[in-house]
Amino acid sequence: MSKKTYLALISGLIILLSEQLWAETLVDDSSVSMQLPEHDNGSSTIQDNHTESVPKNIQSEIAIDRIVAIVNEEIITQRELDNATRSAVTNLMQQGVEPPDPDLLQKQVLEAMIMKSIQLQHAKELGMSISDSKLDETISRIADENNLSLQEFYSVLEQDGVNFNEFRKEIRNEMLTVRLKEREIKNLVNVTDGEVDNYLRTQEASGLGNDEYLLAHIMVSITEHMTPVQINERATRAEQALKKLQEGVDFAQVAAEFSDAPNAMKGGVLEWRPIAQMGPTFMKLLSPLEIGETTPVVKSPDGFHIFKILDQRESNNQIVTINQTQARHILVKINELVSENDAMQEIIQIKARIDNGEDFAELAKLYSEDSSASSGGDLGWLSPGNTVPPFEQAMDALAPGQVSDPVKTQFGWHLIEVIERREQDVSSEHQREKARKAIRTRKAEVVVQDMLRALRDQAYVEYRMEDI
Repeated sequence: MSKKTYLALISGLIILLSEQLWAETLVDDSSVSMQLPEHDNGSSTIQDNHTESVPKNIQSEIAIDRIVAIVNEEIITQRELDNATRSAVTNLMQQGVEPPDPDLLQKQVLEAMIMKSIQLQHAKELGMSISDSKLDETISRIADENNLSLQEFYSVLEQDGVNFNEFRKEIRNEMLTVRLKEREIKNLVNVTDGEVDNYLRTQEASGLGNDEYLLAHIMVSITEHMTPVQINERATRAEQALKKLQEGVDFAQVAAEFSDAPNAMKGGVLEWRPIAQMGPTFMKLLSPLEIGETTPVVKSPDGFHIFKILDQRESNNQIVTINQTQARHILVKINELVSENDAMQEIIQIKARIDNGEDFAELAKLYSEDSSASSGGDLGWLSPGNTVPPFEQAMDALAPGQVSDPVKTQFGWHLIEVIERREQDVSSEHQREKARKAIRTRKAEVVVQDMLRALRDQAYVEYRMEDI
């Protein structure tokens, strides 16, 4: 795959992540994977947690394409593993990273495939799906992010030998895994005002202010069902990774060889994040280090971690002002009893009465079909993004005292009147929102890791690769 197509795919994944209700976490929402067991010989098999026999329909496929792993009721074939490994090598080389030993890389890629299969199967068990229209919308956004029309984007894929149906499948699967994590976060993550207050006090007391770090990360994961011997083996693996770093091997190459995190094939680089978001343990670990320095191995409930500080910056609490609009509206909804045309005709008639001098607020009390009706349609002071785009665009085009023509949104037909505009200092609210987001991110990481560990521990996984 060429660099252009690779960047297109990455942009698409960024779009998906930006639609989540949580930001990237300190330790990415990684695939919680176990170290691949050693086989005594090529014919032996290893089973995780279950003793069920392999389904006969799966056994029969081995003659068609050699099976390298069985994940619950699904299989991973050698052809699929080879394709994924080739893609990983290409991506690493495009980043200027020397790929690790082929056998080691293949093991890393297989574990990532196993974890992804487990997540997709769980999402389907929950009845989750991605509609064709939503998929098409996302692919269009991927093309837009790369300044390409859809036709140009299709041409780039074709020129690079990328099967478009496979590309659609990959994007659909990525969207499903994102939604699965979103679902868990929505159900379990909540941030209180008290937590925001404590976060801001801790940030101030730490003396580190608003310092932000750009980090690279290696994680060797563990699960709760591992024996002490297995955990010790994972710790040894993490120390081996650290030793390679100390010998001068490039961090990105070591991450590709050792890290279980999903960004392992991208140098292990995490996004900029405030140090206060990382929690006391990591704050204490990172704050004394200089740019370019690497931490020792540190253990968390998820596994063993190594961090490298790539860059550091201070994020000042600058004054943040926004333009706000005080507005009111009248809404006529479209529903089973009121057609779109009937709603439009009613709003047109109301507009005519306003044009003839009748009071907007009184008509809103009589006819508007939302909770603002009792207050004459008053929506209070609105900040950018508080309303849906068609409403906001129409509102922004009005002068104070002016009433819009009928405006259609997904809620129905509106009339909008702008009462007043102002510039508002929202620095305090902005600071609190940043704190709330950081707390939510940290909690989301824990929730997602717990979910992935549970899924991995409950899954039936049988390895069939002769060399593993």
